[in-house]
Amino acid sequence: MTTEPDIDPDDFGFAPPETGQSFENALAKARDGLRLTVDDATELLATGTDTAGIDPVRKEAVLELADRRRQETVGDEVTFVANLNNNVTTACNTGCLFCNFKDSAHAFEADSDVDHAGFTKTPAESRTVVENALDMGVYEVCSVSGLHPALALNEEHHEILAAHDDPASEVNYKPPDVYATDPGTYVEQLAAMSVGGIHLHSMTPEEAYHAARGTDWDYETIYRELADAGLDSAPGTAAEILVDEVRDVICPGKIRTDDWVAAMEGAMNAGLDVTSTMMYGHVETVEHRAKHLKAIRDLQDRTGGITEFVPLSFIHQNTPLFRQGVVDSGPSRDEDELVVAVARLFLDNVDHVQASWVKSGDAHGLKLLNCGADDFMGTILSEEITKRAGGEYGEYRSFDDYVEMITAIGRVPVERSTDYRTRRRIDPDDGPHGPQLGPRADGTPMLPGRSGAGTADGDSVGADD
Repeated sequence: MTTEPDIDPDDFGFAPPETGQSFENALAKARDGLRLTVDDATELLATGTDTAGIDPVRKEAVLELADRRRQETVGDEVTFVANLNNNVTTACNTGCLFCNFKDSAHAFEADSDVDHAGFTKTPAESRTVVENALDMGVYEVCSVSGLHPALALNEEHHEILAAHDDPASEVNYKPPDVYATDPGTYVEQLAAMSVGGIHLHSMTPEEAYHAARGTDWDYETIYRELADAGLDSAPGTAAEILVDEVRDVICPGKIRTDDWVAAMEGAMNAGLDVTSTMMYGHVETVEHRAKHLKAIRDLQDRTGGITEFVPLSFIHQNTPLFRQGVVDSGPSRDEDELVVAVARLFLDNVDHVQASWVKSGDAHGLKLLNCGADDFMGTILSEEITKRAGGEYGEYRSFDDYVEMITAIGRVPVERSTDYRTRRRIDPDDGPHGPQLGPRADGTPMLPGRSGAGTADGDSVGADD
């Protein structure tokens, strides 16, 4: 296991936000369709900073307005995708305090006697996972992994990293032969997963930083090489909260806000679509959440390449933040609903907002679809990050599950491509239901436990954030 730093919970506290705005004025601006400010969003997220707690009447006013905005923007369709999570490795030395996904990279060394439950896959193993998933009708593979010290962009990058006087401490690098399993390079892993016409969604800003460490390569150069290897789009994860004073608490070893933004711009300059996320409900205030939304909106104003916003509710149970007493819970259901609603109202240039059944469960996930969200994730087939953090809502969702749940709330189930450009409305009466948009999809239902739902040997691994 990764050694956790000793932290004093009393060191981590932010003053309650104060604004020059009132809740009523902020709500009126949203109702009139005016572009909201950080102060406006702060008031809406708090249902007023002048009082403690969330006011239920004010909250419902925000939710109702956001749901109406959702209907005006994207209609009554609820989209989802047939996808698989295939992560390469849990090896990571970054030490983020909100994460229980990683395992100390030292434990993976060939001469280590440390017991751990982690994994590293070879490119060939990754290819097998994707090939099996294609046979089930899957057409998106999402890959988000730990920062393994042996992972380099390509062979040239290996040579550059190895040439440092002390690569382990200077650039977090040890050669592949130090480890029991060689993960290959990023280029090799992506090329292995980019098979059969599947859409490859991978390489977070943090991974792109890792793929450039020790060089002067810019993010556009990194993402262009990865696109040549088969990368189709990049996930805007590793965002957590895009305010550096929060990042200093929960992920001091991670890239700063400016670097996250630069990486996303580099990916889009390389011709890739990206998503955006926010992981909330730990040490941040509602003002920090509002500032994060502003960073996303400003990026979209400049680029236009963000396809969706994905709120990620912090799952606390097995994380260092919880174990060391910095937090005693994650966000409340009220906070989840307000984050989705205010995202819909604030992000006037991002059409799609996602609700997560992995984070929230089915019932609350459906409630979020009535708070401004219009997308309901994907089939997943495997999920590891949330599960390791203490999540309890499962790792798989069938098309029949989706159709039943979405029609139960009076909405229209729609199968979509990763980029939302291809969509297929599903007739609830024409079942059983399965994916049809994939290169090998023929409408056959996807069944849990079939070959392809996890690693090459059938074990379930993966990640959603």
